[in-house]
Amino acid sequence: MPLLFVFYIMKSIVNYLVIAILSVNVAHAMQNETECSPAFFTQANSFFSQYVSNGKVDYKAIKANPTLLNELVKTASTKVVDKSDKATYQAFWINAYNITVIKSIVANYPIKFPLDKAGFFDKTKHTIANQSLTLNDIENTILRAQFKDPRFHFVLVCGATSCPPIISEAYMPATLDQQMTKQTSLALNGTYFITVDSKKKRVVASKIMSWYNDDFKMNGSTEIDFINTYRKEKIPTDYKIIYSEYNWSLNIK
Repeated sequence: MPLLFVFYIMKSIVNYLVIAILSVNVAHAMQNETECSPAFFTQANSFFSQYVSNGKVDYKAIKANPTLLNELVKTASTKVVDKSDKATYQAFWINAYNITVIKSIVANYPIKFPLDKAGFFDKTKHTIANQSLTLNDIENTILRAQFKDPRFHFVLVCGATSCPPIISEAYMPATLDQQMTKQTSLALNGTYFITVDSKKKRVVASKIMSWYNDDFKMNGSTEIDFINTYRKEKIPTDYKIIYSEYNWSLNIK
């Protein structure tokens, strides 16, 4: 075989390998750019700690200076996480939901109720994790349908006064289970989500327990069973449950 021919073959092989290696490196770099890194949660934590206190959101301050919110929304629009990493996946989407609610309220502020904006939950699309989604898509398809965990109802905050209070920190993968349990326990041991009337032998519960009734009666349990799982002072199982009216006014600071 002529030496020059061998040289050209070897050169072609080397060029092919260089291109292949560069392609792998570029793909890896692009993947790292879109993966949900700890930076997203740090950024979200900074945002919530700055603009949320005592379960209320300072929408006016965010509207006046939306830089941090805009950066967070931009980050969430491309960051993705694999469902196999359950804690990170759930934490990302819980934070994304709460951030998107705030973004939507700020975009239409001043408004008195989230529902003042037609299609707020079920029509308006948002780009999150490279997907076009409504708020209802996040709650019902991405979280509730896949994980069957009633505690989502105590950490997803719809921007209304009757929602469980938003917390002034991000939900973190490492502490997500504890955070979700804490918020559920606070709701069911306090008076803003349920009130117990011993004289009438009844519980007045948030309308959330009516709207998502099946979530609180999984595996043959009753709503009282669910409440008692987290409640220190147990409620007699023969108590009746009625539902309070929902206050849709903004959870504004």
